[in-house]
Amino acid sequence: MFKSIEKQLEVIKRGIVDLVREEELVEKLRRSITTHKPLRIKLGLDPTAPDIHIGNAVPIHKLRHFQELGHTAILIIGDYTALVGDPTGVNKTRPQLTHKEIKENTKTYLNQLGKILNLEKTEIYYNSKWFSEMKFMDVISLAAKMTVARMLERDDFTKRYNSGVPISLHEFIYPLMQGYDSIMIRSDVEIGGTDQTFSLLVGRDLQRDKHMEPQVALTTPLLEGIDGNKKMSKSLGNYIGICDEPKEIFGKAMSIPDNLMRKYFELATDATLDEIDLYLSAHPREAKVNLGKAIIRRYHNEETTERVAKEFDRIFKERKLPDEVPQVTLSLEAGREQKLWLVKLLVLSGFAKTNGEARRLITQGGVSIDDNTLTDPSLEVEVKAGMLLKVGKRRFARITINNTS
Repeated sequence: MFKSIEKQLEVIKRGIVDLVREEELVEKLRRSITTHKPLRIKLGLDPTAPDIHIGNAVPIHKLRHFQELGHTAILIIGDYTALVGDPTGVNKTRPQLTHKEIKENTKTYLNQLGKILNLEKTEIYYNSKWFSEMKFMDVISLAAKMTVARMLERDDFTKRYNSGVPISLHEFIYPLMQGYDSIMIRSDVEIGGTDQTFSLLVGRDLQRDKHMEPQVALTTPLLEGIDGNKKMSKSLGNYIGICDEPKEIFGKAMSIPDNLMRKYFELATDATLDEIDLYLSAHPREAKVNLGKAIIRRYHNEETTERVAKEFDRIFKERKLPDEVPQVTLSLEAGREQKLWLVKLLVLSGFAKTNGEARRLITQGGVSIDDNTLTDPSLEVEVKAGMLLKVGKRRFARITINNTS
């Protein structure tokens, strides 16, 4: 049923940072093989945003590795922990989400997770199932398991405390809630990013307190964004979404800094270590092409991957337009001069959500009409049917006009 301990460890340890403790995991694997009983592998996700990016996906893929090894993947959708807000890695209290916002975000999660996990073989729990039934005395009992001094061992809490930045009491509850999830589903291993180490260890403590065998804490690296500076984040715009259009994924991959290519190959693709060494031995541009294809291949089929790569060559190498340029129809009043504020044109065409975003695109030199770059956000442009609007390096639109009376 299961591979040998050595073979399993080879898969489990690829691309991770730490195991607390490895000898405990070895013992759990040995017992699992002997009893033919799969380990229970936990990953918790808070639906704080509607989309999952390839940085979020790193621990999800590690959960898939365990699943492929025959173990039980357990997904905790933190619809109650999301109400508190994970204090990890922030320098101030996170704004609290409403039940409605969390519910809306949750709708998109399972569809996206199905791109990575076999959901039919995944146990899925919402932690509202047990937290919504708790009485206040239960909360007090849970809070009594942790001291303030222990909480302040967290690096982010320590920095905020020493800087005089307020820490709300409800933030101390978060790691206790995450640890309590581990008790409820009796996890053998919990996966999380390195920024989750403290909460994973709290889970071990709470399980011991309940006379349970403590879970192994497995941490995965945090993936820097395509800007090469900060952690990948939707709010910073330096992300690649797993549901992005394939051509968008490929274009973003081409902007990944050279020094991060190995890390992206190891964490964001299914390429083997030998394949990665081979890819990185080539010219950096060719390596980046292979990286873009490997990321797309993880979420799409081979035909789509090759089509997007050829399209990229057509646009950038041969300086040609894509085979299919989207059309944008503008409704303009007949008989009047067909002029529009450039900022408004970008918003109406769907290239920017707000005037402010449109202004930034223009001033950064990323907007052109019929190959003429426009950098003045106050400009009014004559709108003609058939004109080609280009934003950035990868987004095009052919303008059509619907004259209204």
